[in-house]
Amino acid sequence: MPMTTNERPLSPHLQIYKVELPMLLSGLHRITGIALSVGSILLVAWILSAVHSAEAFAGMNRFLGGFIGQFVLFGWTFSLIYHSVSGIRHLIWDTGRLLEVKQIYSSSKIVVAITIVLTLLAWILGGGFPGGGI
Repeated sequence: MPMTTNERPLSPHLQIYKVELPMLLSGLHRITGIALSVGSILLVAWILSAVHSAEAFAGMNRFLGGFIGQFVLFGWTFSLIYHSVSGIRHLIWDTGRLLEVKQIYSSSKIVVAITIVLTLLAWILGGGFPGGGI
């Protein structure tokens, strides 16, 4: 008699794992890598619009200057900065440093803090936020 899947134990799944910061940041590193790829397509579209015509470039700039465009660009900025800072942490790990549990948690918090600060600075000093810019 064949065994049904209901009789077999399930492998460990999300219901037994406690979601921890390093686990979330690992997933976020992958997600931001994908976001950077998609954002690069947007960057190429912006450049191509400039090559195509002044009207196409103006239309792309209107889109990027609107709420949705600014939201997308903010997310792309966050992704770029997070992925870079997290990548530096991975390079440090490759040298065998910061691999103890406490160090992993501390470096996770540092990565998040640096990402938030640098993203906000980029947008405030770059003029992305209303009233921002040098």
